[in-house]
Amino acid sequence: MKSRNIRWLALSFLLLPLLVLGAYADSINLGTAGSYAVLAGSTVTNTGSSVLTGNLGLWPGTAVTGFPTGIVIGGTIHAGDAAAAQAQIDLTTAYNAAMGLSPTATLTGQNLGGMVLTPGVYFFASSAQLTGKLTLNNLGNPNALFVFQIGSTLTTASSSSVIFSNSLADPNVFWQVGSSATLGTTTAFQGNILALTSITLNTGASIGCGGALARNGAVTLDSNVIGGGCGRSESTVPEPGTMGLLGTGLTILAGAARRRLRI
Repeated sequence: MKSRNIRWLALSFLLLPLLVLGAYADSINLGTAGSYAVLAGSTVTNTGSSVLTGNLGLWPGTAVTGFPTGIVIGGTIHAGDAAAAQAQIDLTTAYNAAMGLSPTATLTGQNLGGMVLTPGVYFFASSAQLTGKLTLNNLGNPNALFVFQIGSTLTTASSSSVIFSNSLADPNVFWQVGSSATLGTTTAFQGNILALTSITLNTGASIGCGGALARNGAVTLDSNVIGGGCGRSESTVPEPGTMGLLGTGLTILAGAARRRLRI
């Protein structure tokens, strides 16, 4: 009897990865927008020696200024063309998917500086502020999901940072911003900023693993480095309900294992 219980527990743990995969089976992704370091709606303006790894896109606007002196590596500038239009469509889909997830925690009114967060969906009813260092602990999974749902603005103070505690990079970090995002001077940021309106990177700010993706407004750059910190294509976020599915599956397995042990 004891050996059967041990075998059942072993089988349960073997099934855990299958439940995880099932929870993400209906995920959506950034689509073609995932190849863009910068994507804007109205204008892209650069001052100084910005370096973008990936595409630079603009639609429906056509005015891209400051390239050169800024440079685009491993990508193309798409200003008002069909590729940029499709990227904006894909960005809108991803934005709505991120906004539609069920929050796992509410952080309204709290500063992200000094926090250590594990994978989840974090909700701010209005603005979000980062002063200092935010640590994302992905629990050893380099593809763990972090979503920040921000009702209005995202702002970082000068020299703030977002770091990963268990890996060098995680492509599944999304900042869904209800209006505009501003990264302070020399901020070292991580993740895909999906802003409804505009994104501004002040002097020396960087985004190591992700991109600055604005739906309707401008992206304004000043000697920034964006992209190149991780594989950027086809980043995913789960559809609403899939995180609950994962939790339910784990609970079922745990309960079944306890019942077997009582036999």
